[in-house]
Parts: sequence; C-alpha cells; structure tokens
Amino acid sequence: MAEEIVRVGGWVAEVHDVGRRLRFILLRRGEERYQLTLKRGVVAEDLFRLTEDLPQESVIEAEGRIVSEKVARGADLEIVPERIVVHSLADRKLPLDPNWKVKALLPTRLDNRPLDLRRPEVQAIFRITASLVRGMTDWLDERGFVRLFTPAIIGGYSESGAETFRVRYFDQTAYLRQDPQLHRQLAIIGGFDKLYDLGTNWRAEPSHTTRHITEFRSIAVEMAFIRDERDVMRVEEEMIRAGIERVVEERQRELEILGVDLTVPRTPFPELRFPEVYDILKSRGKDIPYGEDYDTESERIICSYAREELGSEFVFVNRFPFSAKPFYVMKADPPWARSVDLLYRGLELSSGGQREHRHEVLVSQLVEKGMNPKSMEWFTKFFRYGAPPHGGFALGIERLITQMLGLGNIREAALFPRDPSRVLP
Repeated sequence: MAEEIVRVGGWVAEVHDVGRRLRFILLRRGEERYQLTLKRGVVAEDLFRLTEDLPQESVIEAEGRIVSEKVARGADLEIVPERIVVHSLADRKLPLDPNWKVKALLPTRLDNRPLDLRRPEVQAIFRITASLVRGMTDWLDERGFVRLFTPAIIGGYSESGAETFRVRYFDQTAYLRQDPQLHRQLAIIGGFDKLYDLGTNWRAEPSHTTRHITEFRSIAVEMAFIRDERDVMRVEEEMIRAGIERVVEERQRELEILGVDLTVPRTPFPELRFPEVYDILKSRGKDIPYGEDYDTESERIICSYAREELGSEFVFVNRFPFSAKPFYVMKADPPWARSVDLLYRGLELSSGGQREHRHEVLVSQLVEKGMNPKSMEWFTKFFRYGAPPHGGFALGIERLITQMLGLGNIREAALFPRDPSRVLP
C-alpha cells in the first residue's frame, strides 16, 4: 500500500533489471539509501526509457510514493516514482568506485577525493569530526571562553624558521602561522581572561609519515590567572571528554559504519613527569639520556604504560626538558619546564602548559635559545606593559580523529589533505 508523496535526489549507486518488467535503481545520498522501484504497468513507460542504461554515479531526482509495507533490503526508503529528472550523466569509466566493489589505495583515493567522499565510511569520519568539534566548542562557550580569530599570516616565525612557509606579501616576506599561540598570548595581555581559536596552521616539515600533514586544524585555548600548568590540563581533558561524549550521543550510526566502539574517557587524565619518564622508558627497554627529549617510539611506550598501569588511553607528560621546548614556556626547576604534551594511543595530540609572562625572563630565554631578541620584539615588548600568569594548549583535530577512529593515516582525517607532495585537488 502506497502512502505520501516524497522527493529524493542522489547519486546512482546501482541499476538492476529483473527481466523486462522490473527495474530497481539504488540512490546514494550521504549515508542514506533510496530504492526506486519501477514496474511496468505501474509507472509510466517513459520512466523506463529515461533510465535505460543509466551510468553509475549519475545524479537524478525522483518524486513518488513511499512503499510502506515492505522496505527494500539495503535501502532506508523505497519509492515508486511518478517523475524522474536526470540532472547529470556520469562518465562510464570511473577513476574510483564509490561502491567500493573495486578497492583503491590511499593515493588513488586522494587523487579522486570527491568520488572517495561519496563513500559512507569516508563521510562518517567528517560527520564525527563535526560532532567532536561542536562538543568541545560548546563546552568552552558554556564556561565563558570567547572565540577569537587570530591571523594566519604573520611577519615573523615563532619556533623554527625551517618549518615555516614563506609567502610573498606585497614587497616583503611573510609567513603562514605554525600555531596561533603568540597572538593568543597577546590577546590575554589585551585583557581577555579565557579564549580559544579554531583554525588552520601550517608546518613546512618534509615528512611523508602517516602522522604528518603540512596543513592541519587545531583548537587552541589560552587562559589567564592560572595557578600553574595543571589548570590548563584540567580544561583540556574536560574539553576532550565533552567532545567525545557528543560523538557518542550523536554519531552511533557513523561509529557503527566504521566499526568503532567508542567510550567516553574518565577524567582526570593521569600525569607523568620528567625525570620519572626516563625510568618508565628504561624499564621497558628504551634508554633516553637524562635531560634529553624522547622520540615517537617513546610516545608509544608511554601510552602502553598508561593503558596497562594507569587504566587510561590518554596521558599527560609534564615538565619536559627546557632545552627541547620553545623560548616562551615557563621554566620549573632546572632543567625542566612547565610544558605539557597530551598523548593518546601512541601519538602526541597537543603541546601546552604555562607561558613565561615576565618580560625580562622571556627575553633572556630568547637569548638562551640563540634567537635574536630584536626579531621577536613585536611580541615580547607588550609584556613590558603588564602580563598575567597564563597558559594554554593547541590540540590537533586531525590527530585526535585519527587515533580515536583507528585510521591508518592522518590524511584520511583531512578533507583535502596537504603534504610535501600533494597540493591538489
């Protein structure tokens, strides 16, 4: 028995003829599937002529009656069409099969990303990302954090000049930001107590690993009048918990499509500190010289320790050697700094901690790092006019999604990823 009239549109996933009297057209639109059922004697003959030899991935729109008594297998809705409009005929030779009957390697997928995005497994990644970010920003908004927009083009670099992209800016050289942190700090000096920035950053690292892309998104938080770096840690862990909770609430269908069993993490996240970290690594066969930073293998070992001994997949690592961190971090007891990384399932997600707010100390740390104080005066001079104790962090969104969903490559978590060999499409 047919019911209400509906209009649906989508991409043709399959056309299947059963003899001469019956034709099924399966449409794909996002995560939804619609089946158009054409039966001779029930629908107009011109609809058969119109859909004869219809190529996969053509875009059509149909209007008709919903079949209520029995929905076709594999479809969310079955429709007996009364009208069909063919908007676009696809080429018969496709560079990639969105039905995934013929699988493709990641480079082919990224070369043909618009076709790859038609796959529900791929769309699920970005629908989950949207919920994650909304959950995190809602949590920040509800607690008085103000979203600000910091510049992406800056006149100098904040960390390593070798990792910045230079751009021609009229008659001078400018740089794409590595992190919006320095301008967040200036906004704190400007009187904003709690703020965050959600935007794009760039690092000119010639790395072809599964962990790195040259253009990435981060949610970056800064806050004033902190007691120490632990205040920053408490904000970061609760923000992440809220984001994952939103994913669990809103995206069960997408998680099922990806085969991911996601649980909301418990807070607070455990904290490990240097130099204790050296002992943990040594007990698991990794010997790092005292006072030096660890490597990516160490991150995996620390996460394994946290999961097995502390019952958490998230773990903060605090009090890094100052020698391994930028000039703007606050020192703790030498040689350590109030610098915090958050690790998750073997990967660093964020760096942060407490910043140095005293002008004379900040400038001396610039010199200690071998930097020219004059080159950073655009930033440091404002600390002469009153700066509160403050700190923050920048959390990589693609990195969090990659680990959370168990993706094999961070490029899968970027809509159109950029790396040393890819700037198109």
